Amino acid sequence: MKLHRNIKIFINYLLGPVLFLWLSWSIYQEISRQPDIGLAWQHIKTSFRSPLLLNLIAVTGLMVVNWSLEAWKWKIAVNRIQPLSFSTAFRAILSGVSFSVSTPNRVGEYLGRILYMEDGNRLKTIAVTIVGSISQLIITLVMGLSGLILLKPAIEAGQVVSGLWLQVVIYGVMAAILVLLLFYFRLSWLANWIDRLPFMKKFNYLTRALEDFNTGILVRLLAFSFLRYLVFIGQYYLLFVFFDVKLSGWEACWSVSVSFLVMAILPTFAIAELGLKGKVALIFTGLFSSNKAGIFFATAGIWFINLVIPAILGSLLILGIKKLYTGEKEDQISSSLKN
Repeated sequence: MKLHRNIKIFINYLLGPVLFLWLSWSIYQEISRQPDIGLAWQHIKTSFRSPLLLNLIAVTGLMVVNWSLEAWKWKIAVNRIQPLSFSTAFRAILSGVSFSVSTPNRVGEYLGRILYMEDGNRLKTIAVTIVGSISQLIITLVMGLSGLILLKPAIEAGQVVSGLWLQVVIYGVMAAILVLLLFYFRLSWLANWIDRLPFMKKFNYLTRALEDFNTGILVRLLAFSFLRYLVFIGQYYLLFVFFDVKLSGWEACWSVSVSFLVMAILPTFAIAELGLKGKVALIFTGLFSSNKAGIFFATAGIWFINLVIPAILGSLLILGIKKLYTGEKEDQISSSLKN
């Protein structure tokens, strides 16, 4: 336990900040070397006073659409355990985001969501929530693989990675997709296999909920995940236009898809996430545009709108839950004293 705590302290307070500083310096160096950096800054300032401001408003609106789709997806996943209204599911999603920003690879989002479930259902909910995350990961890997294949000539020409290593990555991602699809559409088999493990017998009630997933539900989860993915791509394209990153829709879609793939593979820390996203975007979107300042600010804008704003709203919702629980406990104590 002490070793685990020391590792966590090392990651959060030493490795994370060092990585963030290194990435920030690297991004600054790339942007400062941009030949037309003065024009890029001028365009960014002008965009805030032009009709392009509507792009920024649209991206914010799509943020609501994005998390609404995730709320519907989660609502479908947990329905067999505990039916929820859409508004409750949406609040749970925002609360999950507020937890996720301070944990590696956003694993803390499960904790925020289960706050809205009844006591006996909370641990069961984690298993089905993971299924929803896997559906999103499958879409990310499939689209990222498509991007790698389509952009293979540009990636090799840009010397991002050698042709041999690129082939290794492509076949590795293919294998990962096949394995994930096998387990995803055989959840009942997976649940039964886990139940047979000696050390898992007392926890089999947690995996039993996986047996309720049929093919229809799993396909619906994939469909919602794909719609969310399209929303992400649309947001990026709108901000690329806003920050004068001259890309075709085709180039924007597949360069962002490859960036998503890389981010899904790499372990991330909350404090370094923005820097890592910016660095990856500069590598792949930078294959098609020299406006590095625009690429970074578009990436930072997506990060702020899609993550920071919902996290702030979610933290306010969590405060409300704590007050509610505190009030319930006080009522119980008061009732017991009267009796």
